[in-house]
Amino acid sequence: MPKKIRVLIVDDSAVVRQTLEDILSSDSGIEVMGTAIDPYVAAERMKKEVPDVITLDIEMPRMDGLTFLQKLMKQHPIPVVICSSVAEKGTQNALKALEYGAVEFINKPKVGTKKFLEESSIRLIDKVKAAAMARPKAIKASKPVKISPKLDADVIIPMGKPQTLTTTEKICLVGASTGGTEALRGFLEAQPPGCPPIAIVQHMPEHFTAAFANRLNTICRIDVKEARDGDSMLRGQALIAPGDKHMLLKRSGARYYVEVKSGPLVSRHRPSVDVLFRSGARYGGANVVAAIMTGMGDDGAKGMRELHDVGAYTIAQDEETCVVFGMPQEAIKQGGVDKIMPLQNIAREVVRACG
Repeated sequence: MPKKIRVLIVDDSAVVRQTLEDILSSDSGIEVMGTAIDPYVAAERMKKEVPDVITLDIEMPRMDGLTFLQKLMKQHPIPVVICSSVAEKGTQNALKALEYGAVEFINKPKVGTKKFLEESSIRLIDKVKAAAMARPKAIKASKPVKISPKLDADVIIPMGKPQTLTTTEKICLVGASTGGTEALRGFLEAQPPGCPPIAIVQHMPEHFTAAFANRLNTICRIDVKEARDGDSMLRGQALIAPGDKHMLLKRSGARYYVEVKSGPLVSRHRPSVDVLFRSGARYGGANVVAAIMTGMGDDGAKGMRELHDVGAYTIAQDEETCVVFGMPQEAIKQGGVDKIMPLQNIAREVVRACG
């Protein structure tokens, strides 16, 4: 029998602790080894048994989650999923948590938390499993189990006949998930002013992407912003798909722009990399340079194969530099990747390929 992923839940709310325990315990591959009202109780619990994954609130009594996360990563690195409310201040705290080593994030609303978590149960289970696979970690976790059938990009954009226009303008499309926040930071920091237009799907909750884009905009030489429906693809600019919305590449004459829209989950995600890549295959074709980066699952693998088949140049991050070598590996298996390379080389290769 495969080993279960042992999870320790750290949250000062009894309702949240019980709800998380019920949801995670419902999956045959996960075992909740315990709960803790604050980091001090969690530390005592971990003296007896070390979990594979910790779900961690940020705002708690006695010691806040960020302080505990820093101490934990220095002394005993364990994959951590942040489960916290996202307000203006809270969003910045969540970004800090990712910097300190947290590998996943669940947006917990201030009201209606129990109902929200129950409705997001599949996503929550997937994120815990993704965290368990993250590196560096001392304990190997069981492979993720598919919970329910997944929809593909057909529900948002039909395959159809490519409607591309041969121009000298190249565009870059990027997809990432677990570990992608830091991977994208490195990728975008390395982009020179006047870089090719970039559109990015990073799996993130609603509201979180705006703060992420704003933070990147302050540290990069290019403009970085959360995408809005109708935004033009411009040189020297990166557009990040808003959380809980799909983003598609579109074309009007020789002008490329993005469409931001609602719709069902695709490959269990919204935004979905497959949706962005499918639209790139249809409207960009050989004018597209695409990169798929660290992340669990297979979102983007089919779309990258479709891009490859219409003449786009496709790049996958290598296993050595991935936090989770899931999405790139699946894209490689499906035969949609032209080149595999370490993260630190991808930005330079994109610029070179876009001329």
